[in-house]
Amino acid sequence: MAVPASASTICSLPRSLPNSRYRRQTLRFRCMSSPSGEEEYLVDAPVSIGDGFSFSGGKYSDGPSRSDEWFAQGKMIKAHPVYGGKGKAKDPIFGLTMGAGSQSPADVFRWFCIEKGSSANPLVILIHGFPSQAYSYRKVLTVLSEDYHAIAFDWLGFGFSDKPQPKFGFDYTLDDYASSLESLVNEMAPDKLSLVVQGYFAPVVVKYASCHQEKLRDLVLINPPLMEKHAKLPSTLALFSNFLLGEIFSQDPLRASDKALTSCGPYMMKEEDAMVYRRPYLTSGSSGFALNAISRAMKKDLKAYVGTMRTILTNKSWKTNTTICWGLRDRWLSYDGVEDFCKASNHKLVQLPMAGHHVQEDSGEELGRIIAEIISKSK
Repeated sequence: MAVPASASTICSLPRSLPNSRYRRQTLRFRCMSSPSGEEEYLVDAPVSIGDGFSFSGGKYSDGPSRSDEWFAQGKMIKAHPVYGGKGKAKDPIFGLTMGAGSQSPADVFRWFCIEKGSSANPLVILIHGFPSQAYSYRKVLTVLSEDYHAIAFDWLGFGFSDKPQPKFGFDYTLDDYASSLESLVNEMAPDKLSLVVQGYFAPVVVKYASCHQEKLRDLVLINPPLMEKHAKLPSTLALFSNFLLGEIFSQDPLRASDKALTSCGPYMMKEEDAMVYRRPYLTSGSSGFALNAISRAMKKDLKAYVGTMRTILTNKSWKTNTTICWGLRDRWLSYDGVEDFCKASNHKLVQLPMAGHHVQEDSGEELGRIIAEIISKSK
């Protein structure tokens, strides 16, 4: 049942689309099946010129795209100071100076955020997983906006938020993400709020929450790496932590975006949605290098963070209402042991039989209604 459990407080803690230049040539993405049964992509699509070490890709036309429309709905929020002053960022392979998309701002990082609903209503912040974007919550935002002030944001390194080259202002460690989340929440939410987080960033959010329970109404965890056996990244993501090979594959949007999003469950992306997720990888090499750094940080520290999260969620000092939503068709994280953990820690468990790891993509409207019902009980 949804009776709150407990955890000891463990603390340590311009509004324009990035420019892309397009060569005048036709580009098409086609997907076919190979004799082995695997999908093959034939890339043949105006080509964007990235900055520095970058994959050159593109979009279908010079007209408005779903990505442009999504960006126009949001805004940039400044939060979390840039550390150090190491000069211009350079790529790790050839030592070439990176373009603007890979450089840190002068003082404070810029986060892309989407807001829906009246600010007079209770606030809920939706936090995407790894790898994904705020765009994944588009259907959830629509449902929640009827009765709540809902905000989704892109983590640093993802979507339209800043993506500094690792070691030049932001290192992409899990500790960095925990402290940057604190800065962002302080900027967006001066009063009480509810947090919703999906996937591998859940341990980071739980660590933040353990230090700020006084601000939280509810915490909703969607397919988090809850069990000890979940602390190892699936091969699809671990690949990006490999030296050199990881750098190469992270610059391929079909592998860094499409495969990472569709290999973990039943989700079948529409092409117009796929292009939103591909866009950061098509326009700059910075997204790929951020992906490499995050994968290596997860490989190094995820086990410790999962252990800390389990300790927090089972400790008697944990007073925040906590619900775990689980897509039963998750191909990355096994459901074995999840039900027993929730019973032992007295957290509510909600199953979504038709959803995979990215529940908000597979069952967005259903998840939105579930979140709305959870939060309504603690208004």
